Amino acid sequence: MKSHAKAVVIGGGVVGCSVLYHLARAGWTDVMLIERSELTSGSSWHAAGGFHTLNGDPNVARLQAYTVQLYDEIEALSGQSCSLHLTGGVMLADSPERMDFLRLAHAKGRYLGMDTELITPSEARAMFPLMDERHFVGAMWDPVEGHLDPSGTTHAYAKAARKLGAEIVLRNRVTELTQAADGTWNVVTEQGTVRAEHVVNCGGLWAREVGRMVGLELPLLAMEHMYLLTEPMPEVEAFNASTGREMVGVLDFKGEIYTRQERNGVLLGTYEKACKPWSPVATPWDFGHELLAPDLDRIAPSLEVGFRHFPGIANAGIKQVINGPFTFAPDGNPLVGPVQGLTNFWVACAVMAGFSQGGGVGLALSNWMVDGDPGFDVWGMDVARFGEWATLRYTSAKVRENYSRRFSIRFPNEELPAARPAQTTPLYDVMVRDNNAVMGDSWGLETPLWFAPKGTEPKDKVSFRRSNDFEHVGNEVRAVRSGVGVTEIANFAKYEVSGTGSADFLNRLMTNRMPRPGRIALTPMLNERGRLIGDFTIANRGPRAGEDRFLVWGSSAAQKYHMRWFEKHLPDDGSVRIHRYDQTLVGLSIAGPKSRELLQKLTDEDVSSAAFRFMDFREMAVAGAPALVNRITYTGDLGYEIWMEPAYQRLVYAAIKEAGAGLGIVDFGMRALLSMRLEKNFPTWFRELRPIYGPFEGAMDRFVKLEKNDFVGRAAAAREEADGPKLRRVSFAIEARDADVMGDEPIWAKVAADYGTVEKPHGFGAPRFDDKGRETRVSAADEGASSVRGIVDGDWRVVGWVTSGGYAHHVGLSMAQGYVPAALAQDESADLFEIEILGERRPARIVAAPPFDPAGEKMRG
Repeated sequence: MKSHAKAVVIGGGVVGCSVLYHLARAGWTDVMLIERSELTSGSSWHAAGGFHTLNGDPNVARLQAYTVQLYDEIEALSGQSCSLHLTGGVMLADSPERMDFLRLAHAKGRYLGMDTELITPSEARAMFPLMDERHFVGAMWDPVEGHLDPSGTTHAYAKAARKLGAEIVLRNRVTELTQAADGTWNVVTEQGTVRAEHVVNCGGLWAREVGRMVGLELPLLAMEHMYLLTEPMPEVEAFNASTGREMVGVLDFKGEIYTRQERNGVLLGTYEKACKPWSPVATPWDFGHELLAPDLDRIAPSLEVGFRHFPGIANAGIKQVINGPFTFAPDGNPLVGPVQGLTNFWVACAVMAGFSQGGGVGLALSNWMVDGDPGFDVWGMDVARFGEWATLRYTSAKVRENYSRRFSIRFPNEELPAARPAQTTPLYDVMVRDNNAVMGDSWGLETPLWFAPKGTEPKDKVSFRRSNDFEHVGNEVRAVRSGVGVTEIANFAKYEVSGTGSADFLNRLMTNRMPRPGRIALTPMLNERGRLIGDFTIANRGPRAGEDRFLVWGSSAAQKYHMRWFEKHLPDDGSVRIHRYDQTLVGLSIAGPKSRELLQKLTDEDVSSAAFRFMDFREMAVAGAPALVNRITYTGDLGYEIWMEPAYQRLVYAAIKEAGAGLGIVDFGMRALLSMRLEKNFPTWFRELRPIYGPFEGAMDRFVKLEKNDFVGRAAAAREEADGPKLRRVSFAIEARDADVMGDEPIWAKVAADYGTVEKPHGFGAPRFDDKGRETRVSAADEGASSVRGIVDGDWRVVGWVTSGGYAHHVGLSMAQGYVPAALAQDESADLFEIEILGERRPARIVAAPPFDPAGEKMRG
């Protein structure tokens, strides 16, 4: 074993071997993988080996599609077979609600270029005759599903990496990690110490233990997972003989099971409600190629449903029951990326779907390490998406909830209860007990969503369609627009940037000019590729002791994501300091035409329009409490943000309600706020503004000052402006029925031109079968086309996608925001666009000017 390496990868499962391969492929051949036992000794060896491309996050789905494509490459390079079985798969819907879910998934697939298709239960049975179609109302067919050999695939990655120059050291446990003064890492092992520039934690079942070596508690937990293998089944053999192909994989949401052919029998696995964590506090180092004791009683309820739905399996003999541990993060997605606060320490763990996601994880992480950027929008996998509140007990509760709900519908208005409340503001009991608030989870913080009338249960009726909150959110919006409302805004990220170099630092990171003392600026932040990685409100607090001070507000969910970026660009001379407030600074917003009158009752300062202008910042006493006040609100109306220490929040809130009583003040929640931002065409971070878009694509032109100085991403932004953006963010009004968009719906246009906005993420085709199981047609992809430039239906084609939307109550419009080709972005024709909602294409038109106060007179007045 050599003593130095550019990067050391810890862990020899499929993810570690993928990371090693991708680093070597990217040119880092001086890389080493260290494994405590043999390759695949954790979870990889006993995995069911299934793969698919569908994911709730379209950006993760793209990386899953890449993973499937990659198998041919590593087989060819390594000479090791992955035993790839591209059978296709069917998802079965047992209810109208589940069918709506499949319609949404199918719609997402349109703009991803996926070849999914909605089919009937009888069509599904033709591909999997072991099922009883009477239990189902419909299904979705995905041709890019299948299974492989987990051990062979992992060794294919490893052999390919070795051929590219990487080193693999087995039977050598890492026992300690220390960092030298120069930032390099000492990787202490049983066989000696390796000095490395970078360390990658791909520890799998032991990722927590590796993280703890550097003082990190990663939010992941191993769960027991069972699947069974049947004896040979005559029905399977007969199907293979008559059709010349394998049975497809099937996912039964009602039964919480998945099943597919395995040799001449069937593999059947379950994500049971009565789930069980494994080694919840610490993973024993001596655990290896062992299986856990089977517990069929625990999965019996799922098996009973499964055997009713698949009577062909009910009488089959069970050959073997596999019970082994797999790791999960609280939301089920991987943990990938650099760890904030540590230098060159990376993670790629909690990849429970390793054979669907392992290749994409390896590609994104290697890009990140080699080029400084993952090259994709990987927020859904970024380790920075969890805060300090994701403790061991929080993680345990959320992972168990996620596991037990893996095949359950997650409705767009559904708030999951496990591990809540985690964080609360001083107003939590007032909102819940006194105000009848329905609360939501905002990056671990309890936040009011809407307020139920007294005597009404404060609870969402979960649905894909307009639900029981619709009327009440509308009332909140109308009350704010006509009078005044108050809402809690503690769920923003808050920072102070100070020091003699703070102005230069912020000007270097942000696209807009920094404000003068007492003023506010709105500004995006770009990465080196000129892509949107932040959207901030910045107030100049004025100098103190010769040092500038700026207050910065952003997305709460991106706090660690942005702190990681800030720290990366901090000057070495100590001239800039960053303080993250988190919940040590909380806020209230008052908005509406009577909000100035209300604020004046609470302060001795002059808050007239002339004295306290739009986009002014002021430190003042509000209700006798020291506060920071911004004359701005996300409602797009006249309004103010009032920030204070938590000790003062109850005092200020009570004073606002008392002073506002004669003005008809109402409490309004996050859903009303988001409804009002739609009426102003305001974007939101992580929906409209993401690292896959440039600032001009995102219609952020007026906040990008290319002439001000050489900020990060300026050259790429200048090229985008000069060449013209290919896409453009726009707002739509939709002729919706009883459902509004939720995000990721395809946008159709009646156009002759092919704008090329939809790239096909894989090259696999979509064969279909008749009721005898015979193939009836072959897709264009199978005939040799490598990409689909757009999904076409007669004169209509998919040209873009929805990012977010809902109902704009004050203007009475169902609205959406999304991206379309720039050449179409100014066309407000009434018959040009349609947006697909729950499988139905509804007429839509672009609304270039905000429907509410298009000239911005109210917020500036």
